[in-house]
Amino acid sequence: MNRELQGEYRIVSTVGETVKAFVPSPLPPVPPILESPELKAKILNAMLWLGRLDSSSTYLRDMNLFIFVHIRKEAVLSSMIEGTQSSLSDLLRYEVEQPAIEDPDVKEVINYVEALEYGMERLKGGFPLSNRLLREIHGVLLSSGRGSEKAPGAFRTSQNWIGGTRPGNAFFVPPPPEEIENCMGALENFLHDIPEETTPLLKAALAHVQFETIHPFLDGNGRLGRLLITFLLYESGILQQPLLYLSLYFKTYRSRYYELLNSVRVTGNWEEWLDFFMDAVIMTSKNSIEAIQQLRRQSEEDTKRISELANPSNSIYRVLSELTVNPYATTKNMKKRTGLSQATVDACLKKLADMGILEEISHRQRGKVYRYKAYMDILEQGIDPDKA
Repeated sequence: MNRELQGEYRIVSTVGETVKAFVPSPLPPVPPILESPELKAKILNAMLWLGRLDSSSTYLRDMNLFIFVHIRKEAVLSSMIEGTQSSLSDLLRYEVEQPAIEDPDVKEVINYVEALEYGMERLKGGFPLSNRLLREIHGVLLSSGRGSEKAPGAFRTSQNWIGGTRPGNAFFVPPPPEEIENCMGALENFLHDIPEETTPLLKAALAHVQFETIHPFLDGNGRLGRLLITFLLYESGILQQPLLYLSLYFKTYRSRYYELLNSVRVTGNWEEWLDFFMDAVIMTSKNSIEAIQQLRRQSEEDTKRISELANPSNSIYRVLSELTVNPYATTKNMKKRTGLSQATVDACLKKLADMGILEEISHRQRGKVYRYKAYMDILEQGIDPDKA
């Protein structure tokens, strides 16, 4: 359904030239979303798969172990969309080895993890999803490294643009800085069901576009806009754990994603965007459930192999369990994670490597680094830094 331009253009002078900046109309759309039978069916299907994803915690003995790595996978994917080249292996290995010199790409991903975890803790504590919380999360996201000089935790006070080398040849110019407070205030009202109630899944889909259109910060808008989806679904109770992340889908269909964001602004065709968004939810939920099932099977298979050893110790089971949290290990790091002695950890890691469950990847005599290869292969499905 084509409505009309979903806002208005304002003539602004910035960086020595005059351009048209777009100021979006408040949500919800007018006229209301037209839910065709096909779109209704897709929304219901998306809700069905979200329910299955939410109940998937029964598939793993400790869902928190999966969430720990799942969050890090999302951090890598979301940062890849913004141009970083860090891989999931880079991040997990960094967290194990803690090198003295930090890779800026890895640091950016670590900041994302910390921002996500900070937001989840605030929401769990009962703090509402609001502009104040978004600014706090943004402050964590840009707390150090690249972007730390771009007003972390504060709405922008200067003009920005998307694509191009300057506003005049940009793909899109968001609202001028003096409109940010009004635009974000209207978005906050929408999140709080003002002027009317909106179902959570629709709210997440609409709010994501609106946030990306406003682009309220100097940096980090894309990453925070994708996090907003997860936070909304968690706060509404649709998800009990932060399990849905759409970055892989958006990365895979990046051209279509950006095309639809712009189409909504120009034509008001929210229905086409919703169709795409529900496909993203359905496909991502299916893939996440399959990954959880694969990880469970892998863990059970390797646990069974250990049980067939002559007198296996409880320690080796404990080490394997920790490897499902972070599939990388050094003796020093695993000693800290398990509380076991260095000699015991050494023996367990060597035994798991001899069994082919672990592979030693550092090829050095001291400070060896081991990887739980089969587990990592499952986690890395869909991640390809060369195609980010």
